[in-house]
Amino acid sequence: MRDHMRVVVQGRGGRSRRGGLARVLWAAAELTVTVGVVLLLLVVHQVWWTNRQAAAAAGRRVAALEEAWRTVPGPGAGAGAAAESLASPEPSGAPAAASPSPSEAVGAGGAADRSRDGAAYGVLRIPRLGVAVPVARGIDKRSVLDKGYAGHYPGTAEPGAQGNFALAGHRNTHGEPFRYVNRLRPGDELVVEVRGRRYAYTVDRILPETAPRDTGVIAPVPRSAVRPGYG
Repeated sequence: MRDHMRVVVQGRGGRSRRGGLARVLWAAAELTVTVGVVLLLLVVHQVWWTNRQAAAAAGRRVAALEEAWRTVPGPGAGAGAAAESLASPEPSGAPAAASPSPSEAVGAGGAADRSRDGAAYGVLRIPRLGVAVPVARGIDKRSVLDKGYAGHYPGTAEPGAQGNFALAGHRNTHGEPFRYVNRLRPGDELVVEVRGRRYAYTVDRILPETAPRDTGVIAPVPRSAVRPGYG
């Protein structure tokens, strides 16, 4: 009588499929974590690091301008001008405009600086907000606003001159000098210094909100086209 042995062979197809699925899921999880870390670093760079860089560079530029003015005195102190309006800007470069009463137009850091876009020629100080930033000609993002400067709108009045002296600045990132511009109140002072002259603008009225298309706030006689009721 012969004994028969039965050999059972178990297939490994199911286990291999499960192992492959686990590896795919693990790789997907690693990729997701990596992408999340990269995005987090980008946010930190954009929101925090650019602010530090721009604010520090703007502060150095203010100090350099003040030192240059001490070395080469300007023509003397200028008269203050009362602002008729101040437009609270939208985030990232919308206008903040002040329209003064008549006063003498001033020279800045030389004719070359006055004509060259991106050249810082003055300092804007907002005591209530603790802001002291350079004022540069033009509103280009790369050469002006992203450096933490306040940009002087082309075609608007010079500091202290009759008309509407209009500025733009970031409210988010890149130094964000106008981040808390909504905290200004009637009676607050904004001071513009240009090579030995000092122009004090006083907040008279507030436009709580405007829009990038509201070009009326930088007109020679400012009036909101979006919210005309504010005057």
